[in-house]
Order: sequence, then C-alpha cells, then structure tokens
Amino acid sequence: MIMKFRFLGGADSIGRMGMTIEDGRKTMLVEYGMSPTKPPEYPITAPKIDHLFLTHCHLDHCGMVPAICGRDGCEVFTTPLSAEISELMLYDSLKIGESEGYDVPFTAGDVEKTMDLVVPFTFKDTIELGKTDVTLHSAGHIPGAAMFEFICDRRTLYTGDLHTENQKLVLGAKPVKCDNLIIEGTYGGRNHPPRDETIKEFIAKIDEVIDRGGTVVVPCFAVGRTQEIMIILKGLGYDMWVDGMGRSVTGLFMNYSEYLRDPRTMRSARKAFKEVKSSNTRKQAAKGQIIVTTGGMLDGGPVLGYLRILKDDPKSAILLVGYQAEDTNGRLLLETGSIVLDDEMVKIQCEVKKYDFSAHAGHDELVEFARKCNPENIVIMHSETRELFLPDLQDYNVILPELGKEFELDV
Repeated sequence: MIMKFRFLGGADSIGRMGMTIEDGRKTMLVEYGMSPTKPPEYPITAPKIDHLFLTHCHLDHCGMVPAICGRDGCEVFTTPLSAEISELMLYDSLKIGESEGYDVPFTAGDVEKTMDLVVPFTFKDTIELGKTDVTLHSAGHIPGAAMFEFICDRRTLYTGDLHTENQKLVLGAKPVKCDNLIIEGTYGGRNHPPRDETIKEFIAKIDEVIDRGGTVVVPCFAVGRTQEIMIILKGLGYDMWVDGMGRSVTGLFMNYSEYLRDPRTMRSARKAFKEVKSSNTRKQAAKGQIIVTTGGMLDGGPVLGYLRILKDDPKSAILLVGYQAEDTNGRLLLETGSIVLDDEMVKIQCEVKKYDFSAHAGHDELVEFARKCNPENIVIMHSETRELFLPDLQDYNVILPELGKEFELDV
C-alpha cells in the first residue's frame, strides 16, 4: 500500500516538528510542535486530522497539539507520562505568551480538550487503526519518549528524538527491524564525547568551584536534563538545591516510575536536593553550593534571579549542560560572556563552562541504529546537517524530505 507523507515542520531544521501520513481514507499527524523562540515559530497549518501521535513532551514536538485537537477533536496517542508533562508545558506556554505579549494559537480550553482526547498506551502495546497497526517502542530520549512502528503490508518506524546510549535516567533505544525508517538526524556530522569522561570533568569542576568558595549554578531543561543532573550529583554531599518546573516534572517521573531506568536512584537523588518552594528558600539556595534550576537557555525562569545575585562573583560558575539555541541568552553568554538581564546587556564575571549531556544520539550512533534496523528506505529529518549521513548510508535509499512537499513510501 502506498501512503503519502509530508513534513509540516522539522524536515531540514530542528524544532516545530510535524509530519502527516495520508492513505486516501484518513490523515494521521505525527507530532505538532513549536520552536520556543521569541516569538515562537510554528509549523505549516495541518489539514483535518483523524489521529494524532505524540512521541514526547518537549515543546518542539507537543507545543501545537492543542491547536489541532481543539479544531478537529482527534484522538492523541502517547504514553500517559508524556501526556501529563505536555499538559504542564502547554499551560506554561500560554502563561509565557501572555507575559511576553504574543498570541498563542490555542486556548486553555484547547489544552483541556486535548487531555480529554488522550488515548494512553505504553511500550510494546499495539493498537489497531483500520488496516494499520501501531506499536510503541522506547526512544531512549527522556522518560516516556516513544518511537511509533506503523505496520501495514510493511513496517515503518518513526523514531522521534532518539538516544541509543544508556543515560542515568533512561536506557537507550533498541533497533527495530523495518522496511522504512524515518529517523532524526540532530547530530549529523557530530559525535558526543564519552559520557563517563564528561561526568568526571563536570564533577571535578564542581569540586574546584566549591573549594574556592563559589556557588555552582547549573541551568537545566525541566524535563529530563534536571533529573539526569540530579542523579549524577546525588552522592556529592554538598548543600544542593533544585528550583523551577523541574521539581514538578520529577514528581511526575516518580508517579510513572516504570519509565525510569532505576526509580530508587531517582528517589535518592530527589532526597539529596532541597527544593525551592518560596522566595525565602530561594534566598537560602542562593547561598548554597549547587543550584540546579530552569531555564536551560537562560531566557527565563529562576536561573535569572540567581544570576542577578552571583553575576559579579568570579569564584562562582555557570555550568551549561544543554543545547544553547541561536538568539538565546545561553548562546550569547558562550559567545560574548554577557547576557541580557532586565533589558540590559550585563557582563558575567562568573566562570562559564559547557558540558555535553545531550539526550540525542550522535552521528555514529544514528548510523549504527539505522543499519541494525536494516530498512530499504531511510528518511532523515529533524536535522540541519542531513547530507553528512549520505556517505555512511550508501547501501540504502536515503530520502531527505523538503518542507511542505509530499513523498511516497510503500507501507
């Protein structure tokens, strides 16, 4: 059976994901996100959708789902954990849109309707949708993140964001034999340093900063990175604090502990950190030794309050542990040593270092995963450097889809 595929976002770029699948009778949508820039960037408007599949809860994948569900009333297939965290993220987007003064193309009512339309299923479960069966597999990216295997006459695997190496928080994804592989290529042409070496360097720097009397600020994404860092640091015995939305997300992770590599480790990490729950405790945290806090790119969240206090202290350090997109304070800090704080460009006197704790597979890991899936066709998306995979995938029919243009696959 021939099906038509079209990327509404995220084909040759990272962010605002969305892909339609049409079989002549119904139209399915896999993910529908926004790029959380200022103002946000949205995907191409989707046609009427019958079923929607969400791989995970990061905004570039879930951020526009309520616009579709509010309009079309379509079911949303995802893990229950991804659904609950998406709800947090979506309400937060509405709040940010209001405070920043830009329109968000859905309402709180649309978010509520979306949650009512969620059909939760989990890894290894299979659902039947007419002539198509859909099986869920772990993507190894963050807890609850899924790959979708569409089974008709042939098998088509959509990976979403993918990591094949084990992290502290989740185990890596395993290859799935398929005929068509639609795979992310975020790190095309780039590999990550060995995780164990990165952890050693990270902890050594923390020890060094605390030994000289400084405070370590670790800006983190709320979903996944906060918890990974907490687990890495849990045994250090320092005065450690966690602030921001990551606290709520950690609680949800514990409610769905089946998605964690080791729930006991997450539980002990949670106990090792004091939680910031008020302005009073935030003042105490600022005098602590380690602060793990949102936001990860320094564009908002409690991290800015800590930087106001510590920005002039050369003994302290800001340790960045996530991707810093263009036009963000985090990228500005790395490139110039300054950030925009209260509408002014401010020089940061703290030490600044960046560490690679990516939850995406590197180039060689993606190539190895693709080869082990052993497909005939490989579609590479979610990447600005897709062409760099071509020399390593010469034995396959590689498709580099263009934004908004249909392509066909035999499924």
